[in-house]
Parts: sequence; C-alpha cells; structure tokens
Amino acid sequence: MKNEKYVWYLSYGSNLSKDRFLCYIQGGTPNGSTKNERGCRDNTIPIRDEGYEISFPLYFAKFSSRWNGGVAFIGKSEKNNTKTFARMYLITEEQFLDVVSQENDVADISIDLEEVISNKSLQVSDGWYGNILYIGEKDGHPIFSFTSNDDIEDAKFNPPSKAYLDTISLGLTETFDMAQVAASNYLSSSKGCK
Repeated sequence: MKNEKYVWYLSYGSNLSKDRFLCYIQGGTPNGSTKNERGCRDNTIPIRDEGYEISFPLYFAKFSSRWNGGVAFIGKSEKNNTKTFARMYLITEEQFLDVVSQENDVADISIDLEEVISNKSLQVSDGWYGNILYIGEKDGHPIFSFTSNDDIEDAKFNPPSKAYLDTISLGLTETFDMAQVAASNYLSSSKGCK
C-alpha cells in the first residue's frame, strides 16, 4: 500500500457492480447508463473489496436521466430488522472525495472526514448524494457511504429502470453469490421498487 490514508467506500446501489464502480475510478460509461464518468485523479483500482451488511433501509427515489428511472438511496439512520446488502471498496481518501464529487455532479468537493466520524452524518453538498454517512470501521479504516439529504420519510419514491436493477443484481451476484431470484426478491421488497 502506498503512503496514503485509506477509507472503505460502502456502496448499496449500482456500484455494487465492480465494473460500474471502476468507471468512477478509471473513467468510462457503464453498461445501461448514458453518462461517461470522468474517473478519479488517481485511477488505481481498489486495494480490496468485500461484501457487508448494514441496517440502513434501501429505497429508490428521484429520476435519473442517465439510468432512465429512480436510483438507490439509504435512510440516514439505522432501522431494526432491516438488512441492506452492500459492497465496500478500500480506496484512498482522495479517491473517495473524487467519487463523491462525481456522484453529485460537481467539479470538486471538500469533506472533513473527522467531522463526519464525530457526527455520524454530514451534509456536504446539495446534490443527490450530498449526505456523507459514517458506518463504522473495519481493519483500522473508517467506512463511509453517502445518500440523499432528504430522509426516507420525505422521499418521493420512483421505480428504477430494468438496466439499473440489472446492474445492482449483477453486483449482488458478484459480491454475495446471490441467485437471480433472491436478488429480485430483495430489490422488490425495497420502497420505491415495483
């Protein structure tokens, strides 16, 4: 490992698919999307990735022109008896900031990650994924994710496109060896998904 600070980026939506996530790292247009991602300043692939389960509820809302439908978010607080499947990527802090800026369609973004850890949550942008969440720690590295500034109770649910669900399903299969039927059942049980 280089002499860098590393963080776990936790994904619960289309970035469950490694090929899709690597478009945020290395640039490119993911399958099913219409947007070419610029990639990170450092396009080194993640050091590790692994599956992880969280209790922040998954839901689908807003309308993405790049995916032609709703996209995935998680609630800003944990809920009992909730299981959301996620995939974590061990990347540099700089790469994490670049991913957040791409997800929020801004050229650059500044985030005080220590403040995120202290507060568990911090709004850093008015973009769709402008709220950074501190999920915990693993192997000495903090785990961060991002979601909407709105909470799930205020969300305007919207069903995702087949291409978007296929990308998430692929990620679930890659990460958890989940069968297609199980992936479909899991996704269809989320708010906003028909």
